[in-house]
Amino acid sequence: MQTTSISMILNGQKIQAEVEPRQHLVDFLREDQALTGSHLGCEQGACGACTVKLNGKIVRGCLVLAVQADGATVETIEGLSASGTYRDLQQAFLQFNALQCGFCTSGMLLAAAELIQTNPTATRTEIREWISGNYCRCTGYQAIVDAIAHVLEARQSN
Repeated sequence: MQTTSISMILNGQKIQAEVEPRQHLVDFLREDQALTGSHLGCEQGACGACTVKLNGKIVRGCLVLAVQADGATVETIEGLSASGTYRDLQQAFLQFNALQCGFCTSGMLLAAAELIQTNPTATRTEIREWISGNYCRCTGYQAIVDAIAHVLEARQSN
């Protein structure tokens, strides 16, 4: 099978790899890089379980081909966690019981982190709108909104 050589900065490390031209980014991350925090859900970009950051913006990893990430910077939930920048957000998800099965958690955390970065004064309505592209079948969203709102409030008071 034909492969293409790609290189990228993945969670702060420069990597090179051979990928099949039609391999999706999330499959490359999970299967070839053993980064299993992002999940495959709907495989149509609707659920948000495959969310990763590409050049600083969240994208659906099931809609991006690995070859499209050639020369890019990619960050997964593993990279976000290792950075420690959003440890308070992760703690709030635990504190407010904003995760149950964990399937949507990585996508929710990446979406919430981007919201915190781009709109640090977001209202609860804006939080709900921001995470509306991420499906959660367990929590009912209220706990997730509570956790994100808590972090935004705490960061504003610091």
